[in-house]
Amino acid sequence: MPYFEEMKIGDRRELGSFTFTPENIKAFAVKFDPQPFHLDEEAGRKSVFGGLAASGWHVAAAWMKLTVASFKREAEARAARGEPVVLGGPSPGFEDLKWIRPVLAGDTLTYDTQVSSLRSLDTRPQWGLAEFYNTGVNQRGELAFSFKGKAFVPRRPAA
Repeated sequence: MPYFEEMKIGDRRELGSFTFTPENIKAFAVKFDPQPFHLDEEAGRKSVFGGLAASGWHVAAAWMKLTVASFKREAEARAARGEPVVLGGPSPGFEDLKWIRPVLAGDTLTYDTQVSSLRSLDTRPQWGLAEFYNTGVNQRGELAFSFKGKAFVPRRPAA
């Protein structure tokens, strides 16, 4: 993760891609969202989705997995360059979560995040607050998932 001062509105990061297979859709659903259209191909075909559908929470969890992996890669690159590793802070929440279209078995989403606003915090001068617009686009280029998220980002230490 960059320091707050290194971020600019409009900065974009591709987080990576995740393919939703029948096996990982069912495994997630068994543990966290055991609805028939997430557990059984035939039930999925007969549902409004028209096929075995990934849970929306699975779609969001895949975004989180790729986000963490992206931050880890960046931390490793910073360390390799001899730069300090920046550890992000917690998220105070998100809003406007949308599951825009079904994610079916065989779909691959490519996730992206873009800085949408930056705000200094008078009450916490060691942190800034960044807001991000996050998306997941399927292999056909269709937007399938989006939300606005926030995160506390560390400020660069005083020299």
